[in-house]
Amino acid sequence: MRTRHEIGTRERIVRTTSRLMQRQGYEATGLKQISQEAEATLGSVYHFFPGGKRELAVEAVRHGDREFADFLRTAFAGDDDPAAAIIACTRDLATGLRESDWLDGCPVTTTALECAGRVPEIQEAAEQAYENWRTLVRDRLRQSGLAEDVAHDLAHTVINTLEGAELSAQVSQSEAPLEIAGRHLARLIDSYR
Repeated sequence: MRTRHEIGTRERIVRTTSRLMQRQGYEATGLKQISQEAEATLGSVYHFFPGGKRELAVEAVRHGDREFADFLRTAFAGDDDPAAAIIACTRDLATGLRESDWLDGCPVTTTALECAGRVPEIQEAAEQAYENWRTLVRDRLRQSGLAEDVAHDLAHTVINTLEGAELSAQVSQSEAPLEIAGRHLARLIDSYR
């Protein structure tokens, strides 16, 4: 893994914004705080993101999309059985939440919920993220032999359930919602095979 200073300034700004919005939302995340925590000048923030906070927030949501997509790919690569991979995925999500002291939930949802209906660019980036994740799950389910229509619907169910379980785990500060979701999603997937 590259150190903070081996990552370019633009990437540090995006990653920092993604993490801050994940933890405190769009409105509470200011450009000054972003520049300080990214160890970048405010001028650098505006240089890379002349559209200001909105433009930066959209890129941070896209970063969160890529991060979670990589997480899903890793989970599916770890087991040929998609049901078992989902259980491993929920365990890893629960562990990550616990280790972050319940702060690091979905890198997209906090911002998406706060901006829904008010900031269309962010809402569109979030919807694209959810679609990307559903496509990853759908493709993996298709590879395991499920019909296209079943894989499509199950992918929606998997992503919706993961998002809800992760939020519930954060609120309750408990791994149980994710563990339960993983077990039941695995049973559901198995019921179609």
